Amino acid sequence: MALAVSGAIIQGVTRNGLADPALIGLNSGASFALALTYAVLPNTSFLILMFAGFLGAILGGAIVLMIGRSRRDGFNPMRIILAGAAVSAMLTALSQGIALAFRLNQTVTFWTAGGVSGTTWSHLKWAIPLIGIALFIILTISKQLTILNLGESLAKGLGQNVTMIRGICLIIAMILAGIAVAIAGQVAFVGLMVPHIARFLIGTDYAKILPLTALLGGILVLVADMIARYLGEAPVGAIISFIGVPYFLYLVKKGGRTI
Repeated sequence: MALAVSGAIIQGVTRNGLADPALIGLNSGASFALALTYAVLPNTSFLILMFAGFLGAILGGAIVLMIGRSRRDGFNPMRIILAGAAVSAMLTALSQGIALAFRLNQTVTFWTAGGVSGTTWSHLKWAIPLIGIALFIILTISKQLTILNLGESLAKGLGQNVTMIRGICLIIAMILAGIAVAIAGQVAFVGLMVPHIARFLIGTDYAKILPLTALLGGILVLVADMIARYLGEAPVGAIISFIGVPYFLYLVKKGGRTI
């Protein structure tokens, strides 16, 4: 749910149909921060881990968006994807290095593969309220996000504070991605596929897209987890990637999508 909504927000802000928390460095940034936190504070609370995941998502996402944005054409889809691939590879390598140095191989492998088998109610008691608050905030400005998605010039012409709205949206997206990675690891392509499905079903109004994206994202991860358990605790991330990779390649073949 959190990853799907995060992806919908990022796609709306950047007008980039290829955007996804995993593809623009949010997930790998969160994983790097989590590995570093585990190395320094091995017995820390889950609340601290979620906060670390949020900071890591900010780190990864900020680097990618700074590289991928230009004054001439804004957020270029392919530039963002290339920057995301490079930054994600760097942060993943750093995470693996921390894992080797501090013997965190099993923990980091779980985050890299993605899965919800280790999630307990003690984790969710912190995550659910934070996700709920984030969803409430983004829904209250969903109309502004819809306008921003139509174009920055139009949004400014209608009197919107584009910088503030974009900043709030990106912070919410990073919070959701950080929490999701702390719970389930790097589950890629949920934030890529689900928003496209939602837009196909109900159009471009983000007041409708965001709730439907949350619902469909939860269903997708639940079904993938059931399949993973049936196959003997296979990584959920691998199951979703089996569908997500062909869809991503399909979008790339079309030359990206400006939405």
